[in-house]
Amino acid sequence: MSDRPPPQPDLPGLAFSEAAARNRDPILAQLRAHLPPEAAVLELASGTGQHAAHVAAACPGWFWQPTDVDAGALQTIPARCAGLPNVAPAQRLDVCRDPWPGLEGQTGGWTAVFAANLVHISPWAVTPALMQGAARVLAPGGWLLLYGPFVVDGEPLAASNAAFDASLRARDPAWGLRRLADLQAQADAAGLQWHGRQVMPANNLFLAWRRPH
Repeated sequence: MSDRPPPQPDLPGLAFSEAAARNRDPILAQLRAHLPPEAAVLELASGTGQHAAHVAAACPGWFWQPTDVDAGALQTIPARCAGLPNVAPAQRLDVCRDPWPGLEGQTGGWTAVFAANLVHISPWAVTPALMQGAARVLAPGGWLLLYGPFVVDGEPLAASNAAFDASLRARDPAWGLRRLADLQAQADAAGLQWHGRQVMPANNLFLAWRRPH
């Protein structure tokens, strides 16, 4: 048993995501299915820090590096993850522009790069940059793991996802749900190998690619 404090998603004054509170346990289950008991994970677009806090508390053998491009998130994440020694200080990361963080004082690369709900709430340029960046920083055999809603050719798009896509594009024409086939093409170009998808609650998917050994 760990003596770490439990995650506190409702700390007064901190930004809070209802979606992250709902999906944190299904995401944790998929992360556990892919990663060993000892792992180093680079999280992109950590947002409110709820995934970082929940996963790090549940898996003390994992070292978790949160990142975000938003200055507000970079203040919220350390407040939410206070008391969790396996969560590193949050770092600013624009996946298209900034150098990606490496593992300080360790050989090899990250066991996994993880992002939840990133590629549809960002311009398309983020997706190829994400694939290329992950291929650079992952250790051989390391995982790129993505969670969110996607469009799958030949499969009907859930009405809720279609409405969500329309709302995203109304907010910013550069946003919107991405075709899984387009992600796979970018991953192929980066040298990442497709390892499948898992259906998640609320019409989301958990996608997995791996850097070859």
